[in-house]
Amino acid sequence: MTTIKKIGVLTGGGDAPGLNAVIRAVVKAASNAGVEVLGLEDSFDGLIYPEKSRPLTPRDVTGILRRGGTILGTVNRGNPFATPITTPDGTFDYVERVMEMFERTALDALVCIGGDGTLSISHEFSKKGIPLVGVPKTIDNDIVGTNSSFGFDTAVSFATEAIDRLHTTAEAHRRIMVVEVMGRYAGWIALHGGVAGGADVILIPEIPYDLDRVVQCIRDRDAWGARFSIVVVAEGARPKGGAISLVEEARDGQAERLGGVGMRVAKELDTRTGKETRYVVLGHLQRGGAPTAFDRTLATRFGGKAVEVLLNGQFGMMVANHPPDIVPVPLGDVVGKIRTVPLDYDLIHTARALGVSFGD
Repeated sequence: MTTIKKIGVLTGGGDAPGLNAVIRAVVKAASNAGVEVLGLEDSFDGLIYPEKSRPLTPRDVTGILRRGGTILGTVNRGNPFATPITTPDGTFDYVERVMEMFERTALDALVCIGGDGTLSISHEFSKKGIPLVGVPKTIDNDIVGTNSSFGFDTAVSFATEAIDRLHTTAEAHRRIMVVEVMGRYAGWIALHGGVAGGADVILIPEIPYDLDRVVQCIRDRDAWGARFSIVVVAEGARPKGGAISLVEEARDGQAERLGGVGMRVAKELDTRTGKETRYVVLGHLQRGGAPTAFDRTLATRFGGKAVEVLLNGQFGMMVANHPPDIVPVPLGDVVGKIRTVPLDYDLIHTARALGVSFGD
C-alpha cells in the first residue's frame, strides 16, 4: 500500500456553500494523521503554476467552517485539455504539466472538490496514474452516485426564503410572481424550494410544460378566491416542443449558459391571464453566503472521509452520501452523467396531491 505523506487539495467549478468546510475537514483530518496538506489555488491551476500553491495547517483553516466561497479560489472554464498551457517556464501540454508538477511538488495524492466537470477532469488524471479522491460539490444536486451534495441545502433554503418574501407582495398586489432558480438540467432546487415555499406552479426540466395548463391553474385559483399565484421555474425548464432558454450559446469549450425562462414565462402569463406579473431571477445569490448546518455537516463528513479513503489506498473514487453512511464509489460510475428528478419521485406525487401544477 502506498504511504501517504503529503496531499494536495483543490476546489474547481462554480462555488458552493460548504467548500471551506470540506477544506477544513481535509486539513484537520490529514494533519491529525501526520499528513501534510498543500492547498492548490484556482483548481488545477495550482499545479500548473508553482506560485499558486501554499501549505495548509490547522491554523490556516481556523474559522472558515461558516464561510461561503473557497479560500483556495476556483475556476469554471471549459475543457482544459483542449489548449496548451503557457507559463514563465514555457508552453506545455496541460496533462503533461499537471503530471510533472504533481511529481515536482512531492505530492502523494489529491483531494479534488468539484462538480461533474472537475470530477471528469479528475477521473482523466486518475486514469493517468495520479492517486486521488473526488468530493461532490454542486448546489444543483445533479451528481450521480450520491444522495445529496453540499451546497444544495443552502441553495434551497435561500430560494425558500425568497419565495416567502414574494408571497407577501404578491398577495398585497394580487399579482403573479415568477421566481427563476438555478439547477441547470435538473429540477431539484425548483422542486424542493417550490414545495417548501408553498409555490402554486413548479416548472422543472424533467416535465416539459404547457403554458395553457399553467394559465388554467391560475384561473382556477382566482375562481376560488386566491387572487395571487407563485410560479417557480427552474432555469432549464422548457415548454413542450420548445427549447431551453439560453443567455449564451456554447462556444470555445465553454458550456452554454442557461437563463431567461423566468422572463419568458412571466410575459406570457401577464398577456394570457391579464394579471399583473413580475419575475425575479435569484441567480448567483443561491451560491453565496454561509452554508446551512446540514451543508456544514455533510461537507465535513465528505472531507474527513476523503482523507480516510486516501489513507486506505482507495484511489479513483468519489466520496458519496448513502444515508446513513458516507461511502466511496468509483469515479468512472459517476462522471458524464446527470442525476435528474425521477418522475415517480415522492415529492412530485405529494406536490400534485396538494394541487401544485407542473404544467403538464
